Order: sequence, then structure tokens, then C-alpha cells
Amino acid sequence: MTTSIRRRGLDAVHTDFNVIFCDVWGVLHNGERVHPKAVVALQNFRKTGGAVILVTNAPRPSAEIESELLAMGVPQDAFDGLVSSGEVTRDLIADYHGKTIYRLGPQSDDGLFDGIEVHFGSLDEAEAIICSDLEYGRTPHDYDQEVLDWKARGLPFICANPDKFVEIGDQLIYCGGALADVYQEAGGEVIMAGKPFIPIYEKASQLALASRNIALKDQKVLAIGDSARTDATGAALIGAGFLFVSGSIHAQDLGDLYAPDEMQIQKLLAPTGAKVVGYCPFLEW
Repeated sequence: MTTSIRRRGLDAVHTDFNVIFCDVWGVLHNGERVHPKAVVALQNFRKTGGAVILVTNAPRPSAEIESELLAMGVPQDAFDGLVSSGEVTRDLIADYHGKTIYRLGPQSDDGLFDGIEVHFGSLDEAEAIICSDLEYGRTPHDYDQEVLDWKARGLPFICANPDKFVEIGDQLIYCGGALADVYQEAGGEVIMAGKPFIPIYEKASQLALASRNIALKDQKVLAIGDSARTDATGAALIGAGFLFVSGSIHAQDLGDLYAPDEMQIQKLLAPTGAKVVGYCPFLEW
């Protein structure tokens, strides 16, 4: 049995697309340092006239993430716009205007609630749980008993970060999506708007229209990402091509970092239904 998935840089596939939806953590940087070759790849694509929209499951407003990227050294000419899961989740939170919610996550995600009139309260008072991420030092299964309580109360669980893990340097850290899985497995209601769900891609398409005047009907999208669960699945849902970055959160399951097992990549991505145009250990032109 042979595999059709081949190692390819962006240069080898870009002519079929005029819009890129590019993941951030694990592709453009690893949480601590920027990947210079990824920056050059996106800059080169933009020079062809294409739009680059960064699409991230970070649970904070888009403007905050963009400022952080610029401070890290990502140049402004590497992308046309950015949309975050936090940004589209704000629309879900706004549905609870004037109501009490139970907040779960670090204070660093305060911007998620800026300008939205909701009240933070106890589980006894709350009408929903809003999770930006896990509390420091806790794993998803540390919440097993709490999850049963949430389910008994019938509280919807709005998750601002659908990712299960994020790469921070050489470590993988649990994200809100891992806890959302635990709640869903317990029979609880989970609501998300970030990748792989449609709202975040709709906003990304609007940014491509606004920045490069590429009409929605004319957009030929290539999604670039490191996650089968979010990036590949999302690409399949919107009918986009998919370029897989193998050297991030799935790297330990794929063999050698710089020469991963292509059969394992195929097995990983096939269930998502994504139209895979190739893979690269790290994004490059």
C-alpha cells in the first residue's frame, strides 16, 4: 500500500489558491519563538496577490493576539488579518447579556469579556459556564467530579479554546477543548465557535474580502495547520485544501521530526476527510 501524501512546501502548492487560513501556535511560532521560514512563506504568498488570514483558537480577542505577534517579531507584511476563537466566542457570550455566568480560566483571558455586560457568579447562580482554558496546573480529569455537578445542573459549557493542546516551547499544555471533551463525554452540552466550527471561518473569509477584495465566491482557500482535530477537520468542513505541519503537536506520533512516517500521517488525517495537498515538518516556502 502506498501513500499519496508527499512532503511539499508552500511554493509547490500555492498556485491553486488565492487565500490562506493559517494556524498560529505550532505553525507561525511555538509559543516562545517565531519560525522565520514560516514568516517568509506567508510573505511570499502575499507577494503573489493572495490573502493570508491567521486563524487561531486563542481564547482572547483578535486585537490582543495580533499585538502579541507583532511584539514577538512577526512582521505586519506576513498577514492581512487575524481572527481568534476568543473573538467569535464573544458573540456567544453576548447572548448572556445581563445574566450570570460561571467563569473558568486564567485572569490573562480577561479581554474575552471586555465590553460585554455579564455577571460572574457561583454555580448556584449561573446560567452557563464560560471556559477560556484550564486553571493553572490542572488536567482535564482533575475536573471529573465538578463535571458531574455541571451536568446535573444542566449548564451549557461555552469553550473559547477548542484546542486540546498547545505547544509552548518544547512542552504540550492542556487547553479548554480537552475539558470540553470530558464534559461532552459526560453528556453535557458543549458550544464552540472556533476551529473547526464554521463561525471562525466565516469571519476569516470576510477579512480576505476586506483586505484583498477577493469576493467570497472567488475564494480558493488553503488551510495550513498542525492539528488533525481542528485544522484538518475545519478544512474539510469548508471544502478547503489542507497543508499539514507535522512537526508540532502530533510529532511524537509520526516518527522522526524531520522525516516523519508518511503512512502514519495518512492514517492520522484520513478520518478528517481533508483534501490534503501535502505536509511539511515546519512551514516553509
